[in-house]
Amino acid sequence: MTEKHLSTQFDAELSGISTRVLEMGGLVESQVAQAVYALANFSGDTATQVLAVEERVNQMEVEIDRDLSTIIARRQPTARDLRLLIAISKTIGNLERVGDEAARIARTVQRLINTGVFSRLRLPVGDVSFEASLATAQLRKTLDAFARLDVNQALEVIKQDNQIDQEFDGLMRKLITYMMEDPRTISASIDLVFVAKAIERVGDHAKN
Repeated sequence: MTEKHLSTQFDAELSGISTRVLEMGGLVESQVAQAVYALANFSGDTATQVLAVEERVNQMEVEIDRDLSTIIARRQPTARDLRLLIAISKTIGNLERVGDEAARIARTVQRLINTGVFSRLRLPVGDVSFEASLATAQLRKTLDAFARLDVNQALEVIKQDNQIDQEFDGLMRKLITYMMEDPRTISASIDLVFVAKAIERVGDHAKN
C-alpha cells in the first residue's frame, strides 16, 4: 500500500472524526439551550429531555475517543498529526463536561419545580438566561473555529470569556441581595447560584 494511499485514508478518517465532534458539539449546545429554556419556562418535560440526551453524549465521547486510539495505533501519525488527535480528544472531553453541566441545570430545574418555589417568589431567572446566551454563543464560536481550524476566532473566544465571568459576578451580587431582603428566597437562590456556576463552566469549557 503506497504512502499516498495511507495519507488519503488517514485524511478520510480524520475528516470523519471531525464531523462526529461537530455533531457532538451541536448536541451539547442544544442541551444547554434546552436546560435554560426549562428554567425560564419552568418546563419539567424539557428538563427530562435534557437528561435523556446525556447518555447519548457520554456514549459519543466514548466512541470517538476509542476511534482516536485506534487511529493512533494503526497510523502512527507524525508529531503534528498526533498533536491534532490529542487536541480532538481534549475537545470531546470538554464537550462531555458541557453536557454534564446541562444535565446539572436540568436536575436543578426539576427540583425547583417540585418545590413549587417559582410560583411564589420573584427570582432573577432572566439574568441567568442572559448569561447562558453568552455561554452558548461562545460554544458556537468555538465549534466554528474547530470546524475551520480558525486560530483568530479561537483567540476571540478566549478574550471574550471575561464577559461570562462578569455576568456571573453580577448575578451573585443580585442573588445575595434577594436573600437578604427575603429569606424565603434563600433555598431557591442557592439553586440558581449552582445553575449560574454551571453556565460559567460551559464558558470555561468553550475556552478550553
